Amino acid sequence: MSQTLRVLCFESRKGDEMRSLIERSGGCATIAPAMKEVPLGMTDEIREFYERLRAETLDLLIFLTGVGTESLANAIATVHSREQFLDLMQQCKIVVRGPKPFAVLRKWNVRIDARAAEPNTWHEVVKSVLEVVDSEARAENDTSTQSPRNPRLQGFRIAVQEYGQPSSELYSELHHLGAEVLPVPVYKWALPDDTSPIEAAIAATIRSEVDVVLFTTAQHMVHVLEIAEQLGRKEEWLASARRCVIASIGPTASERIVECGLPVDFEPTHPHMGHLVRESLLAAPQLLESCRAR
Repeated sequence: MSQTLRVLCFESRKGDEMRSLIERSGGCATIAPAMKEVPLGMTDEIREFYERLRAETLDLLIFLTGVGTESLANAIATVHSREQFLDLMQQCKIVVRGPKPFAVLRKWNVRIDARAAEPNTWHEVVKSVLEVVDSEARAENDTSTQSPRNPRLQGFRIAVQEYGQPSSELYSELHHLGAEVLPVPVYKWALPDDTSPIEAAIAATIRSEVDVVLFTTAQHMVHVLEIAEQLGRKEEWLASARRCVIASIGPTASERIVECGLPVDFEPTHPHMGHLVRESLLAAPQLLESCRAR
């Protein structure tokens, strides 16, 4: 009989769902929440965003996360009506990064002009923005004798709902293409109030009691290393984690994991938690021997 895989995951908001997925896939789950999302409320940046919507000085809105979309609307609703905000949004083109902001806006019956394809990185977001702008340029060209607007974003005024930290690569590319970018931070990432589960998970990894480590977001890696460093065990944890199968939900998380010093052994076919758990646990027995030898 094959040995039950011991699976560590740092998911916070959907920790119970991850535990269930891991156990249904035959693994023994350890969930150590490594992050909390702290709404910022009605900030000066959100006030500027709303006033620019009202003044019609924004052309395109980018929503990167479902939680962020909800947080932005909730912050604005402390001062203005939700209905008025949604009406103002409809004056702009709207691009969403993936299924979660898409679901939130559809729930509110907001028109969506483009949805970035998987794996939902900033590259796909930029591609969707360009598709929307190209479509508008073609429409203008069909109905006007004047030259169409430059499809390379020259002069476009774009607001971006941030999540946790600035999306620097996205902003850099949009600026390069000629756009004016208005970042709209709506929440920040912080360590959970109780870090003892992370501390216990770090110790368990060092004791070789973990076979597979699942990362559902890049920020989990940052926070785990922060706690490990506070414990004086950062290098020890990294060395032990390298002997586990490291599974990442997608390219954005993988890039950060590698930057922080771990290899990435597995990415799922689709950047969703269900695919991550099922596919990584299926592949792990074949990967584990080589990982242990690192």
